[in-house]
Amino acid sequence: MGLRPIFHSKEARTDGHLFILVLAYQLVQVIRRRLKMQGITMSWGGLREVLSVQRRVTTRFFQRDGRALHVRKTTRPEPELAAIYWALNIDPTPGGVQKMVI
Repeated sequence: MGLRPIFHSKEARTDGHLFILVLAYQLVQVIRRRLKMQGITMSWGGLREVLSVQRRVTTRFFQRDGRALHVRKTTRPEPELAAIYWALNIDPTPGGVQKMVI
């Protein structure tokens, strides 16, 4: 949650940003509390660093008939990231594998 000055010409927009900020703060606290119950006591910055390494990758294969096969999948999580997913009961490979022929 990077805080920086945001200037709005309408008060409703300011209220919206404040609501999202409070909601995000609450979510971060719930996540950190659940991880702490599982023995993971990283700071939010440390968690963000560990979580930042997983990617969603799209690979394109061209077929003989001129069409392209697009395969999209999530990379395998590093062991430290897999432990966080396990502690939060989250699927370590979100999104599954998607295939599309164009």
